[in-house]
Amino acid sequence: MDAATGNCSSSPLRIVICPWLAFGHMLPCLELAERLASRGHRVSFVSTPRNLARLPPRRHDVHLVPLPLPRVEGLPDGVESTNDVPPDKRDLHWKAFDGLAVPFAEFLAAACADEATRPDWVLADTFSHWAAAVALEHKVPSAMLLPSAAMIASCWHRPPSHAEQPRSAVFEEPAERPAGVLPYEWDKRAHFFGPQRASGMSTAQRCFLTLQRCRLLAMRSCPEWEPENFTVAAALLGKPLVPLGLLPPSPNGGRRREEDGGSTARCWLDAQPPSSVVYVALGSEVPLTVALVHELALGLELAGARFLWALRKPSGVADDADVLPPGFRERTCGRGLVAMGWVPQMSILAHGAVGGFLTHCGRNSLVEGLLFGHPLVMLPVVGDQGPNARAMERTKVGLQVARNGKDGSFDRHGVAAAVREVMLVEEARKVFVANALEMQRVVADKERHERYIDEFIRQLRSYSTPPAAS
Repeated sequence: MDAATGNCSSSPLRIVICPWLAFGHMLPCLELAERLASRGHRVSFVSTPRNLARLPPRRHDVHLVPLPLPRVEGLPDGVESTNDVPPDKRDLHWKAFDGLAVPFAEFLAAACADEATRPDWVLADTFSHWAAAVALEHKVPSAMLLPSAAMIASCWHRPPSHAEQPRSAVFEEPAERPAGVLPYEWDKRAHFFGPQRASGMSTAQRCFLTLQRCRLLAMRSCPEWEPENFTVAAALLGKPLVPLGLLPPSPNGGRRREEDGGSTARCWLDAQPPSSVVYVALGSEVPLTVALVHELALGLELAGARFLWALRKPSGVADDADVLPPGFRERTCGRGLVAMGWVPQMSILAHGAVGGFLTHCGRNSLVEGLLFGHPLVMLPVVGDQGPNARAMERTKVGLQVARNGKDGSFDRHGVAAAVREVMLVEEARKVFVANALEMQRVVADKERHERYIDEFIRQLRSYSTPPAAS
């Protein structure tokens, strides 16, 4: 074996990666693609033209394959990533995504027509069931890319008497609310298990079909990051599960050009005391109402800690002046900054003035925050964010904001209490900082994560015969 490349053979693998049309999936998949390409493997990264154009510059030779997103009546032109989709058009976006099966089949057929270009593997993201189906048709083995063990373990963890459940049951709707899942999270299960009107297929069905058609499972995780959840997920999924490590981005984070929002934020941080600022960012797609944005703002005001808030305007709000409570900017002037445009999250988190991170607990944000050892104030909203937050809370790296269990709402007092505990209460902060630094050792261990990629490559080489079609 070549230890420098992770190869068991001198011939490079030809690998096709098909991520879901969300930047929270595309960016980690690009990190994976670059790590594979850096070892000499030939990687094709498949997405739509506008999504590919918005990816950050690449450090290694990854072949970008543009597939046209099929036109769907009612879906506006240019709506290619989930970031672009109006809330009432999401089912149409799913239908367009499923329509990518046709151009993908044409691409793979052309690649398989010549042994010099025939892929060795297709890596299908969780929802890319059609990619796994096309790969099976062409006798190309596929691996399912899974983003989180926390959600699988949280939502489908069955008691010992059900340990022999067939894997077909993994993505079936649980009969009762699993332990630890709050009622408001449970009530949102229809979004996962119910079929979208336009496509007629549920998200759970897509996951199951991908699982059924693939040979191997690969997860952006590792036992050191979520030991209990990773073990449970591996048992529930019923197929070989390979950890990819956390695919942490480069700590300098400097793969996007500087913009005004970044320079303004950093200049403001330069004037703040060390470790005094809580950075607030709920991602680009978190659907908070204006009322909850106001509660978050008033909670930051009540807490008394310095803050830098990367705020995206809620959907349907025309005037920036309506986003924040009246007088909020004036009352917090000097100790708080609200940036309405894009800010360079990685370089903000790396700044010495930042001492905490108020996050929605998306996997990317958790990895980035803990890469710098920041304790967390956790405000999960959708998807796997709730299970991720509970997993992080068990490691005592921070606190969740108190929620109304029935509807998921929160108020200014819950925000203020959590921010104070993490940022200002000395004894509590010492514990959170110490535990965040322990997690930093896991995230920032480059050699560990490179070894996981090398092991993944060895696993790809060891599986050479595709399974029979089911």
